[in-house]
Amino acid sequence: MVLYGKPDGSLKGRNMPKKGQFKPNAKRRSVLARKYNSTPEEKKNRAERNKARRAAIKKNGKAALKGKDVGHKKALKRGGSRSASNTRIQSSSSNRSHGGRIGNKAGKAAGGRKSKR
Repeated sequence: MVLYGKPDGSLKGRNMPKKGQFKPNAKRRSVLARKYNSTPEEKKNRAERNKARRAAIKKNGKAALKGKDVGHKKALKRGGSRSASNTRIQSSSSNRSHGGRIGNKAGKAAGGRKSKR
């Protein structure tokens, strides 16, 4: 593991470590998240999300999106497109609560909501 900062160990003048570098006391979860977020596939996905948000801001104005997410009407996992016609402005809690759920299958966390039968 490569640490960042100056050779004397001071971190003065450095806000974020460079790619492949971590703080000396970095938690395992943050190290893994940094590795995951720096993969080419995730960079591409992040660029697509940012592009959709910029398009929504251009169309609706910045005030309309304050504290909200740009979500997909039909989830990408279910075959939805990344086009502007498949996006909508949602509250962040609503958009993130639907994460990963397809049909009546549970979402991100174990014990997620399931459909009643």
